[in-house]
Amino acid sequence: MKKTILLLYLMTLAPITAQNEKFQGQPPIEIVPTTSKPVQKQWKGSFTYDSANITFSNNFEGARLNGIIKNNDSTYTALITSENTPINTSPWYAFKIWAKEKRTINVILTYQASAKHRYYPKLSFDGLRWSPLDSIQYTEFEKGDKNFGPGSLPVKISMKLEVGRDTLWIAGQELHTSSHVGRWMDSLSQKPFVSRKSMGKSREGRLLDLLTIGNPKSKNMLMVISRQHPPEVTGYLAMKSFIETMASDAKLARRFRKKFTTYVVPLMNPDGVDNGHWRHNAGGVDLNRDWANFNHPETRAVKKFMEEKVVRTNGKFYFGIDFHSTWDDIYYTVDPKLKGNMPDLVPTWLDAIKEEVDGYDPNVRPSDRMHPTTVSRNYFFVEHGAEALVFEIGDNTPREFLREKGRISANVLMELMLERLK
Repeated sequence: MKKTILLLYLMTLAPITAQNEKFQGQPPIEIVPTTSKPVQKQWKGSFTYDSANITFSNNFEGARLNGIIKNNDSTYTALITSENTPINTSPWYAFKIWAKEKRTINVILTYQASAKHRYYPKLSFDGLRWSPLDSIQYTEFEKGDKNFGPGSLPVKISMKLEVGRDTLWIAGQELHTSSHVGRWMDSLSQKPFVSRKSMGKSREGRLLDLLTIGNPKSKNMLMVISRQHPPEVTGYLAMKSFIETMASDAKLARRFRKKFTTYVVPLMNPDGVDNGHWRHNAGGVDLNRDWANFNHPETRAVKKFMEEKVVRTNGKFYFGIDFHSTWDDIYYTVDPKLKGNMPDLVPTWLDAIKEEVDGYDPNVRPSDRMHPTTVSRNYFFVEHGAEALVFEIGDNTPREFLREKGRISANVLMELMLERLK
């Protein structure tokens, strides 16, 4: 089974990313101001072409479609722009199409200057079940000459789509908006040892929801967060599998919950997700650069919660993880020479994951640059002594492999932490 999952991962990754090298990770984090900046709201509604009996819509949570141009009756150009600039290369798009009669059309995705197409199109007829566009119906233009990463991306792409009365959804990744996440949290919190509560509100007033798995009075704690960056859906999906394993009825999970309590913020940036942002929150800022200044309500809410929890329980956070997505799976860890509340936990954990998944070689990039804290990993480690990391999942990681990694990672972590606490 393990070999089958890994083979599926490698076979799926190659044709989409043309990867011939190992991802080297991002350069050192740039310290940037995190005071609020203006954000341009996209117009929401329907773009209808009566002569062609076809409609495009961005009137739903998570949508991104800033304009549509009719080239002719069978070809349309979609304009996708970001919430503000400067911004990284992660152009999110999501829209719906329907027509009065069944027909085939071409839709060209174009972006603002300096941006390129990143996320391979996913299709759905209900907004819940998604599948990648058939590669035969997909064409890239002005593709970069690099084998991997931003330099490999095309400037624009074209999709051949079959449309009709049934609404067709198109998005860069599966939609997981605040409504979707809320339903998942509600389902999980039906378990007697899981609770859901609000820990604050986002800039636009959306609830910042927290899951508590285990005894809220426990002195031994873990912190899990995801979706600081809206399009990074694969990280969220891995987090779901990770948390569902910790909240399972398995013997190991039950033993773990007797000793440790896990706190989870599945959706750190609900405004950015629901508004279809490429990267930023409603304040126009990358939240994962605000863990030193805490200029925004989302990061402030987590900071306040963790500080108050330590005081009330007289306890410790032993582990903190922030799930993201990038070009390929990578673990941004704290340099092992720096010791927290459970020294060498993360390196030992990653070595054990490597042993559990045949042929898998975790891509680990440690850092000893902890000041200023700036990003969540540094804050978790510096201020709370939690053994911390950012876990980035590849954009195109097959969902079956992604779920298996989440399950294995959680099981291995629980075993190690129980051993260390003895």
